[in-house]
Amino acid sequence: MAETLSAIALVTSSAKGNSLVFWWPPSPTLSPRFCRARPSDFSWPSFLDNPWRASHPLSDAAAASSDAYDLSENHWPRPLNPSEHEPHPHPTSRNTSPSRPHSFSSRKSTEYDSILGYSSEYLANLLCPHPSTCHQKFELIVDDLVFLGHPVCADDDGTWRFKSENNTSGSRGRNSRSSQSPLQYPSTSSSSRDRTSQSTSAWLQTFHLVLILDLPEPSLSGSGNVLRYFDVIYQQIIFVITAVLFQEQVLCNFVERECDVLGTLKESCMSKGWESFCKYAAKAIEQSSIAPAMKAVYEATRSSAIAYVTLHDIPLELQFPPHLNQLLYNQDDVDASLSESPDDEGLNSWGPEMSDGWKLPSLTPWRSLLLLCEQQRLEMYLQQSATRLLPQDHPIAESLIKFMKIVNITLSLADIASLLDWDLETQVYPTVRWFVRHRWAKVVDVVHPGLKTIFTLPPKFTQPLPQFVAEFDNRFHHPSVPRLPDILAAISKSENHFFASVVKSRELIPMYHEIVNWMLEHDLLVTLHLRIRLVATLELKIRVRQRRREVLFKRATRSKTVYRPDPQQLSEDLDPEATTSFPWLSLSPRTARRDAKQLSSMEYRRDVSRLVWPDKVDHFHDDDEGGSSVDGGESGWESSEEGLVSTVIEDPARATPLQRRWLSAMSDGKDLYIAKRFALLNQYFDGKMTDDEILHRAEISRKQLREVLHHYHEYVQTFLHPS
Repeated sequence: MAETLSAIALVTSSAKGNSLVFWWPPSPTLSPRFCRARPSDFSWPSFLDNPWRASHPLSDAAAASSDAYDLSENHWPRPLNPSEHEPHPHPTSRNTSPSRPHSFSSRKSTEYDSILGYSSEYLANLLCPHPSTCHQKFELIVDDLVFLGHPVCADDDGTWRFKSENNTSGSRGRNSRSSQSPLQYPSTSSSSRDRTSQSTSAWLQTFHLVLILDLPEPSLSGSGNVLRYFDVIYQQIIFVITAVLFQEQVLCNFVERECDVLGTLKESCMSKGWESFCKYAAKAIEQSSIAPAMKAVYEATRSSAIAYVTLHDIPLELQFPPHLNQLLYNQDDVDASLSESPDDEGLNSWGPEMSDGWKLPSLTPWRSLLLLCEQQRLEMYLQQSATRLLPQDHPIAESLIKFMKIVNITLSLADIASLLDWDLETQVYPTVRWFVRHRWAKVVDVVHPGLKTIFTLPPKFTQPLPQFVAEFDNRFHHPSVPRLPDILAAISKSENHFFASVVKSRELIPMYHEIVNWMLEHDLLVTLHLRIRLVATLELKIRVRQRRREVLFKRATRSKTVYRPDPQQLSEDLDPEATTSFPWLSLSPRTARRDAKQLSSMEYRRDVSRLVWPDKVDHFHDDDEGGSSVDGGESGWESSEEGLVSTVIEDPARATPLQRRWLSAMSDGKDLYIAKRFALLNQYFDGKMTDDEILHRAEISRKQLREVLHHYHEYVQTFLHPS
């Protein structure tokens, strides 16, 4: 998850100066980093010059060591213990790290004025930028730390107002385009308190909620991936919390009142002397609402969970994407999964907020939804949430409960939309996104009601197998159910569907439905789908070629028939009034001879091209290839080499003229209704569409698809592959 998150801090500024009000955890630490050891001898710069080492013997190198340049004065080492970040000067150096203030090393550090080796006063000055740079993304890298935030400030007259896009300066540097938009969260109405569109602060000028991250190793990923990683964290956590805090500060000075409580409590604990920062943090969580929110965000993100926080009676659910850390690595470095990447249509259905770091399958009508919690627990949660909603939001909660009761992995999303009489795009998809975002459900492939679905095992398990075995044994106790390793072994060695390989009894189908749900929930099963390709066999090609030869021969024979007009008809043709209807009859003898010569030459070339046939079929090469005048210029006839073997029709939906003849010839001798159904389905037999997608797009049943495949078995190539 977000192992790089080290701390969350709240910084404020007033006329008296800047202050680091609160941070969590009380004693943050950084993860250890690998560093290259420095050579022990004094001539270590020479080791960076390989040509010099190759041209000088060891004796010369030892002699040159006395004159070597000593860089120790400019060298600042990292602390030996990553948790001890108080800078220590080099034994031979008088300078500390240039990024630390010099005054920090000369005074005694306490728990209240030191965080991650920096003084709290120095960090407060560093993290409170000039008002002209507020209301945009803040990103600062110091040593191995990254500070991400979105500082906001009051106007020059001390009034907090909502910012419009026109008077907000755009982001600078290499920030993403999402950081250029200002905070424009509308005020939410509430009957419990009076809200206004602006408020005047007594002392608060700026506040800044900052996430402190450990800089990822640059050697593990590209710079573009690191920036993308920071952008996701900024949009999912920082921008949302800052927007809510800014809104409440504008409406009722909420942030200023919270900072007054934290500041007073901090001064009280520091004045006693014996109060540790941990005690101050514990009291702050009890008396403030911002402090527990910061703690919840930190702990939830570190444990890959959702943070449920409440800021001034506004509930928020915050989380990092489940696969956030994988954004740091290039796609080639990540372990390839059996499943294909989602298409553009399915990926766009999730929306931009669920694109990076989620690794979701495509959201399509032929997929299903698996609830990850018990239905009673989900229903109770939704009912409790409905009591905290506004009256106008109650129908939404009722719709979620209604949707949850009908969801089943044997029903596709299109089936659910039909049963609920909902629109797929505007009602079903948003509901699915809500369940998946809250981790109440996951998108899976549809499972056959009789468990006649073919499964395989994933390339690797998400956790050790003994943990799965222990949980499986505690969940399922029926004597007819084998142990989990036996089920996995049966799936692995069998090429049949789940019912034939594992269940083998109709009475056990309801129980095994629960087992399949549990295995899909823990990613122990991968669904295999049927994919179909069409093959033009050699016998089919010869039959189509022979038929075309006969058609062309008949056309050529008809074109060589001599025309002998009737004398009476000829006398009528010579009528001057009728000559305009015969383009070959000209009033000028010279023009008539020229037209007759051209017509004769064209007819001769066309007839010769039609009557030249090879002696053997195997060496046939039609002159229509390349596009002649015959048959309207149809092209696509295969060369002599291609005609000797069977051919896979890669894309029947965009078949060439010759491939269309092959597809039509496949229906020779078939019943009319089967031939019509095949003509409808063959466009989907490209080896890419799954059987579920074919059934949905063609609007047919699985039995009808099997019937077509049975009648065209000699031209069909099927294989199983995950979707």
